[in-house]
Amino acid sequence: MARSSMAIRSTKPEDFDGIVPLLRQLWPDRPLDLEAARNIFNRGLASDNRAYFCACRGDTIIGTCTIIIRDCLWLQGDVGYICDLVVDQDHRGSGVGTALVEKAVEFARQRKCPQVELDSGFHRTAAHQFYEKRGFEKRAFLFSRVIE
Repeated sequence: MARSSMAIRSTKPEDFDGIVPLLRQLWPDRPLDLEAARNIFNRGLASDNRAYFCACRGDTIIGTCTIIIRDCLWLQGDVGYICDLVVDQDHRGSGVGTALVEKAVEFARQRKCPQVELDSGFHRTAAHQFYEKRGFEKRAFLFSRVIE
């Protein structure tokens, strides 16, 4: 069976339900508060400093990417930060992730960002190889603290 061609486009409000299964693949052991996620999604769609993209084959969303533009004193400018990037497990290795990353990089370039950053869990070694093949380099650890 031939697959339809893939398209990368800006995400629309009605895409949320198609993105949820991808988020569940990214975090399979983490409960997903749909109301909270929808609120964040809607807030992001309304923001000038955030962009959501999705990869589609026909009417099916097979990948999604979120990028935020944030101030960075160290760079004396803005930096693009990829928050979420997930490709449906049945479509990995077919260029979807690369197309989404390049769309996010282009968004950051248009915003005059000198670089794009992201973080990736230690255990996601295949993702690390994916990012390195696309020009990203390991240069820091991410530290986080739960606030109770």
